[in-house]
Amino acid sequence: MHGFVRLAVVSALILFALAPAAAQSVPQSREQITLSYAPLVKAVAPAVVNIYAKRRVARQRGNFLFDDPVFKRLFGGFTRQRVEKSLGSGVILRADGLIVTNNHVIDKAEEIRVVLSDRREFAAMIVLADKRTDIAVLRIDTVGLQLPFLVLGDSDRLEVGDLVLAVGNPFGVGQTVTNGIVSALARTSIGVSDFRSFIQTDAAINPGNSGGALVAMDGKLVGVNTAIFSRNGGSLGIGFAVPSNMVRRILASAVSGKPLVRPWLGFTGKPVTVEIASSLGLERPVGVLIEKVRRNGPAKLAGLRPGDVVVAVGRYDVDDVQALRFSVATRPIGEAVTFKVIRRAKVLKLTFDLVVPPEDPPRNLTLLHGRNPFAGATVANLSPALGAELGIEDELSGVMVLKIEPGSTAARLGFRPRDIIRAVNGEPIARVRDLDAIVSRRQRDWRIILRRGGRDIGFEVSG
Repeated sequence: MHGFVRLAVVSALILFALAPAAAQSVPQSREQITLSYAPLVKAVAPAVVNIYAKRRVARQRGNFLFDDPVFKRLFGGFTRQRVEKSLGSGVILRADGLIVTNNHVIDKAEEIRVVLSDRREFAAMIVLADKRTDIAVLRIDTVGLQLPFLVLGDSDRLEVGDLVLAVGNPFGVGQTVTNGIVSALARTSIGVSDFRSFIQTDAAINPGNSGGALVAMDGKLVGVNTAIFSRNGGSLGIGFAVPSNMVRRILASAVSGKPLVRPWLGFTGKPVTVEIASSLGLERPVGVLIEKVRRNGPAKLAGLRPGDVVVAVGRYDVDDVQALRFSVATRPIGEAVTFKVIRRAKVLKLTFDLVVPPEDPPRNLTLLHGRNPFAGATVANLSPALGAELGIEDELSGVMVLKIEPGSTAARLGFRPRDIIRAVNGEPIARVRDLDAIVSRRQRDWRIILRRGGRDIGFEVSG
């Protein structure tokens, strides 16, 4: 501390020497040269809570015999239940007890307890849980008591180098505050959620901080701490937070009671590489190259074409597909945004209307039966709405496997949820009715083409 004070005094004297005579001022007290976050911490800390979740998990006994299907049928699988506990943090966003945290903190929990900074404890219920952003909203019954809360800030206004505080309960030791700066923005390569464009900070974040607050110097919440890069479970100065503008969208859905629906893009694209930039005559690799545009979708209506390069959404640049998707997902349905597009070396601005993904065609959920390879598989027609629910590219069409009954023919043959059935015996499968018609015929041999993990797979079944 004395070293810090001495450094501050020297800095003050240097400034004094360089300043114009009319502006010269010598520090008159220790308080004038002491920096403290204490006033800010006192204001925000009461709105950060601890969250304890309990879940029951099945644990199979270790004997290899218990994996045998015959033993499982005769003796019931030899599993036992154990209680698993998880610890995390949360942030109060409304005085009546609405709290935001990470989805992974409360996922599959049977009991959730929220402990306030003054040690009062409440049972909590899940209002909304969104795995795709790893954000969940909880509610506690305050019995009319008004709680301290944080106001959501505008995460789009953050800049690299801004000071931030991280507040949470690392390792269960109790509420802890760390400080740092915004190290980077729009980090999209961190695969802990589907919609990702994280704030990176060097403020120390450790296990138990998940769901805690990332606070700007104005006392507003700019992020929810979500993940760290670590080799040993501890902080290495690389932490990630979900931006507050995404949290705002999820909170609005939770408050309204309406399902969380994200805008439909209606196109697919890929990042512009050095090679692509060179082929298009761009000065540098930037933006998203549009590959496919869905007929009658919002992108088509906006005038977007394959070969266009989207370089900005509104006033914010986008460098990859994840950043573009995130920027659109933070905006409400019904709004219109401007896409800045490069087309044949010309810069265009296109108005993109944010609409709900349509269920076209209807999903026609069907459990297949009979003597065929698909018996036991539940299938559905792919549509933009179903694709949005599943988090897959919305240009896909056809019939997707959603569920496989254990022990069924489909399970034995190795079909998996999310397989897309492309063709059977040389006939293309565009709708569930096409597949249903084929499997209703008596056939001995089956030639099947699936799309799995972005690759087409062909195999044959006989007998």
